[in-house]
Parts: sequence; structure tokens; C-alpha cells
Amino acid sequence: MKNLSKNTKSSLTTYGMVVAAYIICELFLQTGHMTSLLKGLLVPLCVYAILAVSLNLTVGILGELSLGHAGFMCVGAFTSAVFSKCVMNTITVPTVRFLLALLVGVVCAGICGVLIGIPVLRLRGDYLAIVTLAFGEIIKNLVNVIYLGKDSAGFHFSMKDIMSLNMEADGDVIIKGAQGITGAPTDSNFTIGIILLLITLFVVMNLVNSRSGRAIMAIRDNRIAAESIGINITKYKILAFSISAALAGAAGVLYAHNLSTLTALPKNFGYNMSITILVFVVLGGIGNIRGSVIAAVVLTLLPELLRFLSDYRMLIYAVVLIVTMILVWSPGGIAFRERLENMNPFRKKEKEVQ
Repeated sequence: MKNLSKNTKSSLTTYGMVVAAYIICELFLQTGHMTSLLKGLLVPLCVYAILAVSLNLTVGILGELSLGHAGFMCVGAFTSAVFSKCVMNTITVPTVRFLLALLVGVVCAGICGVLIGIPVLRLRGDYLAIVTLAFGEIIKNLVNVIYLGKDSAGFHFSMKDIMSLNMEADGDVIIKGAQGITGAPTDSNFTIGIILLLITLFVVMNLVNSRSGRAIMAIRDNRIAAESIGINITKYKILAFSISAALAGAAGVLYAHNLSTLTALPKNFGYNMSITILVFVVLGGIGNIRGSVIAAVVLTLLPELLRFLSDYRMLIYAVVLIVTMILVWSPGGIAFRERLENMNPFRKKEKEVQ
């Protein structure tokens, strides 16, 4: 371990943290010491962690504020769910079907990231945030008015109602407008979620530590200086934005295949979801990949663990958010954390060795 670089040690620590959490959860599951509420949260925890890590690539590493991350999640969720429902009678092996659906969702979300990124990334700051927010809302509202069916003649599409599809009597309606998709196969589970989270961490952390990652961070720190030394600003911006969108699409695939009914409700893919993901990134530390995972898990579990407090649950949740923000970002909080780190005996030993 002494010969490993600092980045490698940090990456291995993050992987180990995720694997250890998975083993502990599996032990609780196997011994029956986990409540049904927590069982239902295992896959969503993986979804939110993937979303937080992927958004941190745009906000923390690239340095651009995006509020349309839920839109890319929505693209991945619905395209993969449509694919799975269409082939559920043809491909009967759940794992194979899920992997193909994952490929479809990731590719579609990544393509949307490129198409949106080309014009949008010319903007900066508040303007970029407003345009990406508009994209997320457009995607959500567009899905709510789509009707898609399939019969022996092929696919039928409408934006009016089910009757206007003009299908045969034995045809199958796949997307029912605001009612979404029903009867889709539930192929995802906690193990698949952990694997996808590890893959997401591997992709993001290796990108950050690569030559392309250093170019992206150079653009974040000083755009003019980066351009003056020959870094292609547009290329690296679109690269980071499209990878972030593709990973959000993977989270959407995992989310869609954990539910038998998928609807584009505001709470699922709307503005509030994008803000929630951004909160995970900010509280975990902008640019801190491991912090994003921890913040996503803690802030998702906290409201559920405080349900016994009834009306005071969200009050305590808000207080925790404020205290965490102060500890993470205020000068006094930073100084306090540095004092705690200096008191760590293991850290002292590392300094003595160095």
C-alpha cells in the first residue's frame, strides 16, 4: 500500500466502502434483521448514489451547474422500460434482458447528452442552469403525452389518446400517456445496483485521474488559460456532459426495472428530483466523489429513519442539512475538521513515515 499513489488509495478506499456496505446489508438480509422499509430502499439508494456521482462529474469536475439531470434519468428509464416490455416474451432470461435494456438506456441518455450539450454548453452559469432545467421539464412533460402501442402491424404512436392509436383488438399498449408504463419486468435488484455503482465510480474516478480529466479540471479552473495552451474546450465539455448523462441514464434503467409501474411524475423526474441530486453533491462536497455517495445514502435514509417522530421528521432533517452545510463549507467548519484530522493518530504516523 505504501507504493500506491494517493489517488489509487482514495479509489480503493471508496470501492472498499461500497463493498463493505453491500456485505453488511446482505448479512442483515440473510439473517432477517432488516425491516421491509429498508429492503425497499436498497435499490433506490444505489440509484441516488449513481445520480450523485454522475452529477458531480458535471458540477464538481467540469464546474458547470446543471439542473436537468432528472431528464437524462427519465430518458434512460423510459427507453429501457419500453425495450424490456417489448422483448419480455422473447428474451426470458432476466439478466440478459436487463443488460440489453441497460445498454439501450445508457446509449439513448448519452446521445441526448451530446445533442443537448452541443448548443447548451456554450452558455455558462445561471443561463446554463436555466436551459438544462427547461430540458428536464420538457422531457418529463413530453413523456406524459406519449401513447405507444404494438400489434401485428408494428408500432403505433400518438400524442392524443389511446383510441387514436388505431390498433388491433389484441394489441398491447406500452406507454399510456400520464399513466406511464405498466407491467414492465422488474429485473433489477440490490446486487445489480451495487455493481452499477461500482462501475460508475470506476468510470468517473478513472476519468478524473486521466489526461482528459486533468484537461476538464483545467477548463473548470481557468477557461482562458486552458484554451491558450491548446485544450479543446468544446470537446472536453461535451465529453464530461455526455458521460454524466449516460450514467444518469444507467440510474434510470435501474430505477425503472425496480418498479412494475413507471410514471413520469414530478417527484420522480421533475425539478425537485434534480434539486435533490444537486443537494447530495453539494453536501457531499463539490468534486468529492466519495462524499457524494455518503451524502446520497445518508440523506435518503434519514427521512425514513425519522418517521417515528411524525411531524418533527422534516424539521430534524432540515436541521441536519444546515449543520452539515456549516461543517462542510463554512471557514469555521473547515478549521474544525482540520483540527480533528490533526488529532487522528493514524494521520500522524503517516506524516512521520513521509
